[in-house]
Amino acid sequence: METLRTEDRGDRLVVELHRPAVRNAIDDVMAGELHEVCNDLERHPRILIVTGASTPDKGVFASGADIRTLLERGRDQALRGFNARIFARIAALPMPVIAAVDGYAIGGGAELAYAADIRVASDRAVFGNPEAGLGIIAAAGGTWRLPRLVGEPLAREILLAGRRLSATEALEAHLVASVHKPEELAAAADRLADHIAAQDPLAVQLTKRVLDAPPGSHPLVDDLAQAILFESDQKRERMMKFLERSTGSGSP
Repeated sequence: METLRTEDRGDRLVVELHRPAVRNAIDDVMAGELHEVCNDLERHPRILIVTGASTPDKGVFASGADIRTLLERGRDQALRGFNARIFARIAALPMPVIAAVDGYAIGGGAELAYAADIRVASDRAVFGNPEAGLGIIAAAGGTWRLPRLVGEPLAREILLAGRRLSATEALEAHLVASVHKPEELAAAADRLADHIAAQDPLAVQLTKRVLDAPPGSHPLVDDLAQAILFESDQKRERMMKFLERSTGSGSP
C-alpha cells in the first residue's frame, strides 16, 4: 500500500499510518486503503491495532485531513463524508479496534482515534480538534463520539474553544486507557490485544455489537446475543474448564 504499513500477526492486524512527510495526514488515498483493510477484517475478523509512523524524537499518530485537500473541497465533497464513512466502518468492525496514539492526534486523526474501541497513548500524545478555527466542524464523528467518551462539557471546550488534551489529561478524562513511554507503547497495545484474544471471539464480537446497539433496543438485543452464546460450544468448553480449575464456588 502507498500510505499504510500492515503486519498480519494471525489474531491481530497492525496498521501504521505512513505519510511521515505530512504528519500522517489522512487523504483520499489513505481513506481508500483503510477501506481495503476493512474489507479484509470484515471477511476475516481480527483485532485491529492502528498506529502512526513516528520517530524516536517526534511522535505523530495523525495530523488530520490534508488541509490542502480540504481547501479545494466544496459542498458536494463534504456531503460524501469521506472520513466519516471510513471511520464509521472502522468503528463497526467485528473485533475490537485499538488506537495506539503516539504524539499528535489532531482533527481527523483525533476522530480516527475516537472511532477505536480502546485507546492507549504515549506520554507525548496530544488530542485536539481545531476544525472551528479553520472554518469547518469535526464532521467525521468528533461532534458525537467525543461527548460520549469524555462528557459533554469537556467535549464542548475541545470542539468550540480548541482546547487540546495532553496524555495525562486524556487519561484523567478516560479518553485513553493507559499512558506509556513512547518506546513501550507498541508492547502495551499488544498486551491489550493479548487480553482480548484470550476471550471467546464470538462473545467479544457480540458484546461489541450489544455495546453499540441503540439504547431502545435493550434488553432485547442482550437476550438475543446471550441466547446465541448459550448454545455455543465455546461457552460449554470454557465453563467446563473454569469449573475444573475452580476450587471455590464456581463463580467468575
